[in-house]
Amino acid sequence: MFTLYESTIKSLPLLGRGKVRDNYAVGQDKLLIVTTDRLSAFDVVMGEPIPNKGRVLNTMADFWFEKLGHIVPNHNTGIDPASVVSADEAEQVKKGRAVVVKRLEPILVETVVRGYLAGSGWKDYQATDSVCGVELPPGLQNAQKLPEPIFTPAVKAEMGHHDENITYDEMERRIGTELSATIKRISIALYKEAAEYAATRGIIIADTKFEFGLDNKGELYLMDEVLTADSSRFWPADGYQVGTNPPSFDKQFVRDWLETQLWKKEPPAPKLPDEVIAKTSEKYQEALQRLTGKTLD
Repeated sequence: MFTLYESTIKSLPLLGRGKVRDNYAVGQDKLLIVTTDRLSAFDVVMGEPIPNKGRVLNTMADFWFEKLGHIVPNHNTGIDPASVVSADEAEQVKKGRAVVVKRLEPILVETVVRGYLAGSGWKDYQATDSVCGVELPPGLQNAQKLPEPIFTPAVKAEMGHHDENITYDEMERRIGTELSATIKRISIALYKEAAEYAATRGIIIADTKFEFGLDNKGELYLMDEVLTADSSRFWPADGYQVGTNPPSFDKQFVRDWLETQLWKKEPPAPKLPDEVIAKTSEKYQEALQRLTGKTLD
């Protein structure tokens, strides 16, 4: 089985590597994004790849970009990734692992939409009866559906650190009132339509994050990834129960195993057992099949 921990493309300038994606310049106005099989947990990149994870993430994102394209344009160009690299590098970008996109000026605020109380939102609510400054009714439980989805922005942290939640007022101070309002409206619309569709496939989207960028004309685009198992909290509807942490279609098997290890949650991470790697790969592929009806070749 072909896995890709780190791409080694030399025919294009490397711009940078994130936790999962490697970015290369294609001329002055486009990027090649290669989605690797790396996995991060607790903001630490594991040393072992998860087979097919990159292909799942890229295929899932492309599905949502197409499905939600009527709400906001996105960065996809439709250019074959194999056409922008040398022939001996094509294997690294084939089979839905990579995408050629518009090169945009990223807006340095991530937008998070929460439909359910979970994770850091639940912890915040327990302490303050609010989430990121958004007041909520008293008496809500862990994993409970919110009366309406809420918008809670964040700023991306450096590699190895947690993203920082900010208030909407702080978002307005950073990027302006008009752009903030536009992004908030679009983000909630994206979440609502995606959540309604996912419900028909037996999946709850508890929360998700979006990233946006501007082109040289100031037009807004959805970019990076969208509604994947890395950027969203997916719960199986048949395993959902208010008051408990539902099972999820992502890296939860890795997180659960890491919690049993004597580890300070800083690099280097413990070596993942084969069974944890295999089960995590299965859960990512199950999420793809459930949501899109597609399976990998």
